[in-house]
Amino acid sequence: MKNFILSFVAGLLSLTLTAQNTTPVGTSKNWGSVDGISMIGLVQGPSSADAQLQVACVFEYTENDIHSAQALPASLNGLVHLDDALKGEFTKIGQSGQFQGHSLETILITPPAGSMSAKKLLLIGLGDRNKFTPELMTSVGEVAAREAMRLGVTNFAFASDLKDAGIDSPTALVAGNIVKGIVLANRSEIYLKEHKLSNTKKLEKVYLLAGPSFFEVAGGGIKDAIAELNKK
Repeated sequence: MKNFILSFVAGLLSLTLTAQNTTPVGTSKNWGSVDGISMIGLVQGPSSADAQLQVACVFEYTENDIHSAQALPASLNGLVHLDDALKGEFTKIGQSGQFQGHSLETILITPPAGSMSAKKLLLIGLGDRNKFTPELMTSVGEVAAREAMRLGVTNFAFASDLKDAGIDSPTALVAGNIVKGIVLANRSEIYLKEHKLSNTKKLEKVYLLAGPSFFEVAGGGIKDAIAELNKK
């Protein structure tokens, strides 16, 4: 009986800690801004985020990857929700080899009307999942921002989807590197405009998507990156 009580109490404590560390879906928070770009954290999946452009990151295709034992459960998995919204076409693009997910490879998709909140979906490749490093996400953030500005949008949502794909990555470091890449791309664009070599629209907001369990940790990395970048 004593062991049962101890187990029951431990279970309640675990549930309490989990609840405390989980942020409700739909929560948004402006973590700060760099060069006039607001970096907004958002607990939302890539199929539901309300932005002009949705960016999602994809590893090289492996069979049943988003449903593997290492991936997040389907109910919490943004890539599964994205595949459902596109009626399986997200998976088929990888299966068919039309998009292989090589590092920094891109493909732009126009989702069927009503299937997603965003009008455009940009997939960016992350390469071989077994060779992933957090440093790659700086370059991925750069590519995302450059493509967003080239497309003429003033805001976009970014989903790294690493946890969804089953990669146990350092959340804060990854989030911070994404912000650094976005700012690097924007500063290059500022330079081009100053030299009358570009006339793209001003990027105003980036929605950095995170799952309920990772929102605050990601936010810490984002704030650290913002503080570092604002010193330069």
